[in-house]
Amino acid sequence: MSILVLAEHDNTGLKEATLTTITAASQIGGDIDVLIAGDQCAGAAEAAAKISGVSRVRVADNACYKGLLAENTAALVVSLSSEYSHIMAPATTNGKNILPRVAASLDVSAFSDIIGVVSADTFKRTIYAGNAIATVQSEDTIKVITVRGTAFSLAEQNGSASIGAVTEAHDLGLSTFAGESVAKSDRVELTSAGIVISGGRGMQNSENFSMLEKVASKLGAAVGASRAAVDAGFVPNDMQVGQTGKIVAPDLYIAVGISGAIQHLAGMKDSKVIVAINKDPDAPIFQVADYGLVDDLFDAVPQLEQAL
Repeated sequence: MSILVLAEHDNTGLKEATLTTITAASQIGGDIDVLIAGDQCAGAAEAAAKISGVSRVRVADNACYKGLLAENTAALVVSLSSEYSHIMAPATTNGKNILPRVAASLDVSAFSDIIGVVSADTFKRTIYAGNAIATVQSEDTIKVITVRGTAFSLAEQNGSASIGAVTEAHDLGLSTFAGESVAKSDRVELTSAGIVISGGRGMQNSENFSMLEKVASKLGAAVGASRAAVDAGFVPNDMQVGQTGKIVAPDLYIAVGISGAIQHLAGMKDSKVIVAINKDPDAPIFQVADYGLVDDLFDAVPQLEQAL
C-alpha cells in the first residue's frame, strides 16, 4: 500500500497543512511519497525530505505548475495515480480545487475534509456544519482524500527521504498563472496561531476592531472575524473563521460580540479553550464556551487589555 501526498508549499518551504496531512497518511500505513509540484521548488522538496515517515519526495519542477494550477496539477497527479492506493492533500483552497478533479478523472469517490482515520478504507468527517460525524467507507481501488489540518498533529521533521524528479509536464493550456497578491501582516496567520481573538457583528464597525488588535498584540494572537462581520464590511474576508472561512483549533479562542451561529461554531469549536464575551446571556456561543462573560464588549475588552 502506497500513499501520495500532494504538498502545499510556497516553493521554498512547506505549509503546516502538509505536515498534518502526512500525519493522517501515516495513520493509514504504508509507504508515503510527497509530490512537490511547482516552479523553482527545490527548497520545498528539501523540506519535504526531512519529514519523518516520508519514503520518497517526487519533484515536478516546471513552469506549467506555477501557482499549482488546478488543471495541470490534477493531470500530473492522475498520471502518477496507478502507483498508489491513496492520494491525499490538505483541505486548503488548492487541495479542494485539485483533488475533486483527480477523483472525477479516475471515476472514484472523493472524501473531503476528513478528521479521523479508522482504517485504510474508512474515515471520519463532519457533516451538518460539524453537528454530526459521519464514518465513510470506500471500496474504490484508489482513495482520494483531503485532510482537515486542525484535526491532526504536525509530523516531526527528522527524516531523510530520497528526492527524485518527475520529468513529464502536463500543460493543458486551459489556464495560466497571472500572479498573486498576498496580504502581508506582522501578526501570526490565523490557521497556525496558538491564540485567536475574533470579533462579530457586535463590533459595530471596522474601527472598533482596533480594540481586538491591541489585545492580540499583548497575547501574540491572530485576529479573526465572524461571517457577519465580514459581510458587513468591517474586515476583509481572509479574516473569516467558520464553515465558509478558515477552520481553526488554537489553544485559546476568544469570541467577542459573536452570537455563535452554527456556521461559525463549525470553524472554531475544536479550540482547546473557548472564551466568549457577549452582552446577550442567551447567545448560542455560551453553549460551547469554557468561560463566558456576559458584559458589553466596549467595557470588557478595554478592561481586558488594561489588565494584560
